[in-house]
Amino acid sequence: MSAEVFSGLWSEIESIGRVSSGGYMRYALDTPDLVLRDWFRNQADRRDMPVTDDGNGNLFAWWGDAWGRDAVLTGSHFDSVPHGGGYDGPLGIVSGFLAVDQLRAAGHRPARPMAVVAFVEEEGGRFGLPCLGSRLLTGAIDPAKAAALTDREGVTFGEALGATPAGPLPGLTSRISALVELHIEQGRQLEVPVGVASAIWPHGRWRFDFTGHGDHAGTTRMADRRDPMLTFAYTVLAANKEARLAGAHATMARVEVEPNATNAIPSLVRGWLDARAADTATMDGVVDAVVKRATERAGRDGTEVAVTSESLSAEVTFDTELAARIAGMLGDAPILPTGAGHDAGVLSAQVPTAMLFVRNPTGISHSPAEHAEPDDCAAGVDALATVLRELT
Repeated sequence: MSAEVFSGLWSEIESIGRVSSGGYMRYALDTPDLVLRDWFRNQADRRDMPVTDDGNGNLFAWWGDAWGRDAVLTGSHFDSVPHGGGYDGPLGIVSGFLAVDQLRAAGHRPARPMAVVAFVEEEGGRFGLPCLGSRLLTGAIDPAKAAALTDREGVTFGEALGATPAGPLPGLTSRISALVELHIEQGRQLEVPVGVASAIWPHGRWRFDFTGHGDHAGTTRMADRRDPMLTFAYTVLAANKEARLAGAHATMARVEVEPNATNAIPSLVRGWLDARAADTATMDGVVDAVVKRATERAGRDGTEVAVTSESLSAEVTFDTELAARIAGMLGDAPILPTGAGHDAGVLSAQVPTAMLFVRNPTGISHSPAEHAEPDDCAAGVDALATVLRELT
């Protein structure tokens, strides 16, 4: 695969959903995402690949019998975090179509069905729950619960989808023999164009509701204040410290304030903790320590704190035999873990899954600075085509 061929197809989606920050606002089932989903269908039509929707919002473009036995899937997602990068997700979908082109040009005839898949709401940027489409597909979340999830404007996932999600695919384990997801690397570990994933750190999201007494910033004595912003600020620092001590990751980057006025002491501060670690015990220990310190601080500030677990993804070890086999196909490609969650991690509980990583020269992700060189992306397509040829 040449870099020019990759760049030609990549350029078709590069501007969709880009905003003035240079990043992307591609929320699930919102306008840019719908445009990308139409692009997906058009690409499938160009290749005579019928598209099916599993009733959960996930799209599948088929080479071979749709949902025939032992299908091999590849793909990723279109949606982004707010002001995120353009490669996280879409790179895997574009590469999937280009890998099909390469295999067809080489005369490959797959012995089992193959599909390029676009999973819905992987980031959780709109409805709050990451990997929502793959969770529904595998039965990891109740369809009615998923349908009731709301975005910031109060629109439910069911309303955006236009129906209650269908839920788990019957006969999933006999219908899917493997999923290979190609993704930009989200770190600085990869020194060659393509690597193979070994595991995903356990990770989760917790909502902290800090409540106090709203009042006037100019007339309320400092000694009389019950300011939840102070408790929140302390908790942000506590999360940073506890994660560093444990060798884990903890981030509080999203916050909502009521009434959110410059001259008013807030009555409510709501913040979200994202915690990750190499093992579940370490992650749980960090979260417990943060909750304890937030609660103790609330007692001193005259405020209250309530903590709600919104999502939790267990540690994932990808199929070790499949990972080793793929690394061998690619000339002993490096095998490395990641701290980022993926749809492949959700499906790994039921079917053999693997991930290919394409080198990220800066290591930056979920940011407008996220980038991969066209030559490395082309090498990723070559690697994916090699793997898909062997698996089919």
